[in-house]
Amino acid sequence: MTIPDQVFEETLKSHFSPIVPLLEDDTVTEIMINGPHEIYVERGGRLRLTDRRFETHHALMAALRNLSQYVGRELSRERPILEARLPDGSRVEAVIPPVSPRGPVVSVRRFSLRRRTVRDMVDAGALTEDAVDLLRALVRAKQNVIVSGGAGTGKTSILGLLASFVVPGERVVVIEDSTELQLPLPHVVELEAKPEDGRGRGGVTIRELLRATLRLRPDRVVIGEIRGAEALDLVQAMISGHRGSLSTIHASYPIDALHRLETMALTSDVGLPQRALRAQVASAVDAIVQTSRLSTGQRCVTHITEVLGYDQETGYRLAHRFVRQSARASESEA
Repeated sequence: MTIPDQVFEETLKSHFSPIVPLLEDDTVTEIMINGPHEIYVERGGRLRLTDRRFETHHALMAALRNLSQYVGRELSRERPILEARLPDGSRVEAVIPPVSPRGPVVSVRRFSLRRRTVRDMVDAGALTEDAVDLLRALVRAKQNVIVSGGAGTGKTSILGLLASFVVPGERVVVIEDSTELQLPLPHVVELEAKPEDGRGRGGVTIRELLRATLRLRPDRVVIGEIRGAEALDLVQAMISGHRGSLSTIHASYPIDALHRLETMALTSDVGLPQRALRAQVASAVDAIVQTSRLSTGQRCVTHITEVLGYDQETGYRLAHRFVRQSARASESEA
C-alpha cells in the first residue's frame, strides 16, 4: 500500500517540528544543524546560533530517516549522505555517522515562494542599474553567459534574473539537480536529474538530460549548475548554434570559471586536446557574471566580464565591462 503524500508531509512536519518556525521565517535563508542541540540560521548573510533543538540524537535521526523514505532514497551507515527536498521545496543535505562522528550534520537551504525581482536586487545593493542594463543586453543579444561564484553567493538568484530577461516567445529548457528556478516565462520546460536508487539503478544525470534537451528544440538552455563532464556537452552545444545558454559554476574569479569549465570538460570520455578545448571554451562563453559575498554578508555581483578569445601565448583574453567599486579597491590593494 502506498502512503499518501499528505500523510508523509504531516509526519515530516511532526518529526522536524523543532525547525518548523525557522522554515516559516522569511528572513532565514539557511538552517544548519550540527547535531541535535546546535542549530544555526543564516539571516542577511550572517550566521546566528538559535535556541532551537531536537530532544535527542535519535529524534534527529528519526526525522532524517522519515525524510529519506519520503524521497525514496536510502540513508544508512552504508549510504550516509542524503540529498533531498522538503515538501515546501527547501533543499536538504544530510551527513550521518560514521562519516560525521559527532552526529548528524544537516543543512537546509530555504526555498522562497517569492521570486526576487530586479528592483529587489538593486535595492539590496546586489546590482547597480548599469549592471542590470548590461545583463539585460547580454541576454537579449543571446550571449552565452556563465554565473560564477562560491557557495552561498547568490548564483541561482542571478541566474534566475538573467533568465527573466529572455523574450517571452522563446522556448526555454531548464535542467537542474533539484528544481529551484522560478522563471516568469510562458514557455518553460523543466527537467530534473535523478540519483540512482540503493541498488545503483534508475539514475539520470545532468549530462544525459542535456543531450536529450538538444533534441527538444530549445531556444535557450538553462543549466542550474555545471558540475562535471556535462561541461563539454554544454560547450559544444554553445558553439554549434544553441546561443543564449545560461548556467552557473563554482569559482572565485572570472578567469577561474573558465579554468574550472575546462577542467570539468576534460573529465568527459572525449579525448580532446587541451589546446583545442581551450579554444572551444573561449568561443563558447561570451560573458561571465561573478558573484561574491562581502564581509558584511551582502551578496552581490562584482564583475561582468567579456570573454574575447584565447591566445596560445597569453591564455584567455578577458575584458571587465563592469567592476563593483569594492572589488576594484580589493584588486588595487592586491
